[in-house]
Amino acid sequence: MTKMKVGMIGCGNISPAYLTYLARSEVVEVHALADLLPEKAHERGAEFGIANVCTVEELLNHPEIELILNLTVPSSHASVNMNALQKGKHVYVEKPLSVSLEEAKATLELAEAKGLRVGCAPDTFLGAGIETSRRAIQDGLIGKPVAATAFMMGGGPENWHPNPAFFYAEGGGPMFDMGPYYLTALVQLLGPISRISAIVSPPGPERSIQTGPRAGESIPVRTPTHYSGTLGFASGAVGTLVTSFDIPGGSALPSMEIYGTKGTLNVPDPNYFNGEVKVRLHGDEEWRPVPPAFESGPNERGRGLEDMARAIASGEGHRASGAAAYHVLEAMHAYERSSREGRHIELSSAFMLQTAK
Repeated sequence: MTKMKVGMIGCGNISPAYLTYLARSEVVEVHALADLLPEKAHERGAEFGIANVCTVEELLNHPEIELILNLTVPSSHASVNMNALQKGKHVYVEKPLSVSLEEAKATLELAEAKGLRVGCAPDTFLGAGIETSRRAIQDGLIGKPVAATAFMMGGGPENWHPNPAFFYAEGGGPMFDMGPYYLTALVQLLGPISRISAIVSPPGPERSIQTGPRAGESIPVRTPTHYSGTLGFASGAVGTLVTSFDIPGGSALPSMEIYGTKGTLNVPDPNYFNGEVKVRLHGDEEWRPVPPAFESGPNERGRGLEDMARAIASGEGHRASGAAAYHVLEAMHAYERSSREGRHIELSSAFMLQTAK
């Protein structure tokens, strides 16, 4: 197939990972770059040999660009998505799909009206780690899944990110930043979530940047920093997911485990594309590795965009879809609603999980 030309908006910290992976792509070509800070776009263009650097408006109006890769901060996701769709471009956006459910719904409705596609990170579930786990479950290795646990326990991004303020703004925090990796993986492995019950900590005191030129600067915290909840899946399985920026000493808890009627599957960190999958069946003395379905590296951001480009060409569905991202977004909002209202929150969204091609 002819490579689909992609325009990337947002040239911050995550962009090199996409540009590195997509430079080898046989499906898409990153043809142009734009950023509200032109120097960032020029820096990335020089680094990756992309000569076409322009303003956001010029990129959105570029006649050769078919798909926009939206790597802006979460608060800008919806506006960039909507503008791109209005210009007749498909959109693939970093997680979350948007900050609000209303904006996310409007994005999907506009895409449908215009016959365009929306895709959304994370796409780590397309890597060997989660895909091997998914196939093992589908093959009945651990029997019928009955429960799951997942933990993202660590200190905040102020310890490693030079400009971490957006992590603590609305649409940030450990749930909206890291939760998509865990929720997306759980949904891929166990199917849609039907209801959620949770307790969420209130926003804490200011935090201090620990690295980079702004080290020592204080940043406000406007989002909860610890989320703990129980997920009821439509399949009947029950899950526990905890995400936190309040654990500076780290944790020895497993990233994710799936418990079935025949045994337990130890699933690698869904923040990465690879990782060893292990199983321990009833009667086993020790854990044993599950042979990987294929080989992948730890950071292959862009797999979902490639999958979407192939699907556009073939007319088939793509797996890192806007519908899947909306379901995950509704789940994240349900954590805060449940804590605030003191009750289970029923999720209205549902989608059909597509099998890997």
